[in-house]
Amino acid sequence: MSEPLTLADFDFDLPEALIALRPAEPRDHARLLHVTADGLEDRRVDALPALLRPGDVLVFNDTRVIPARLFGERIRDGAVVSVEAILLDRRGPDTWTALMRPGKRVRPGDRLSFGDQRTGPGAGPRLWAEALSKTADGEFELRFEAAGPDLDTAIRAAGVMPLPPYIAQRRPEDERDRTDYQTIYARLDGSVAAPTAGLHFTDRLLDALDARGVRRAFVTLHVGAGTFLPVKADRIEDHRMHAEWGEVSRATADLLNEVRASGGRIVAVGTTSTRLLETAVDPDGRIAPFEGATDIFLRPGRRLRAIDGLMTNFHLPRSTLLMLLAAFAGRERMRAAYAHAVAQGYRFYSYGDTGLWWPGADAEGGPR
Repeated sequence: MSEPLTLADFDFDLPEALIALRPAEPRDHARLLHVTADGLEDRRVDALPALLRPGDVLVFNDTRVIPARLFGERIRDGAVVSVEAILLDRRGPDTWTALMRPGKRVRPGDRLSFGDQRTGPGAGPRLWAEALSKTADGEFELRFEAAGPDLDTAIRAAGVMPLPPYIAQRRPEDERDRTDYQTIYARLDGSVAAPTAGLHFTDRLLDALDARGVRRAFVTLHVGAGTFLPVKADRIEDHRMHAEWGEVSRATADLLNEVRASGGRIVAVGTTSTRLLETAVDPDGRIAPFEGATDIFLRPGRRLRAIDGLMTNFHLPRSTLLMLLAAFAGRERMRAAYAHAVAQGYRFYSYGDTGLWWPGADAEGGPR
């Protein structure tokens, strides 16, 4: 019996200079590493139509990132301190769960003010909330004075895009990120992190895929801040994923089953699409409609049945995203491809380059 996999099995050295702080311009000119059972090929994203077959289908996550990072003040007994909230999960028309920083400065019953803290002429609107209960995980439930669409509007006015920590620590968010950190097909508000493989698509590329005969399908998975949280358990099987809400419509499930039955391949654009499809698939590889929360943890030892190919960016060491990729493509091929990407200067993480992966002999993914 093999030893349990640990975090060290998913570690690698990454030069800081390879962490992308801005996306490629234009988006579809980012580099693409084509990883097949036969080897590695350096391409560009706009070569994607030539790498797919007529009758294949790309599955996109159409979630829209909200400006979920709120800066403001905690007000208690006349004392005011600066705080930050990252919205996580909407619980009602006026209620969200949130990570509060610093969490020790906030307790249930505190009044919170987000947005422009100035007073007088020229001051922007404030967004008021009350801190309710605190969970064992350190998350707070916040009840806002605004509700429904009014709250959505207020969050868009007061919030900033929740850039990943490895970007936010090196430069501030700016207006350009409101476009850069959003896919062009984003439709439903709800994510606090972008499905980043989809950031590479342009209208021009979608037109070229249409002309090639590659079909499109859409699912929705609202990506939570848990995607950035480090894995703390040394044995990866002890890690527990945060739940995220997703939906696979009946129309999408029917289309994907039809594509596979006719010999086409299901290619997930991103790990978020993959996780949702693998939540909805049965042991025979048939995809069913799904709506609800998923905390599925895809890692080596768990066979992937829903997808035949995966387009995904280059991920952090020791991350659950890297573990998912290893489950699909095989750990040895993943290590070889990542070593090649580092040696060739590929750009990593959310704004970085991408890869198109097919399972090999040592993979645990679905059929090619």
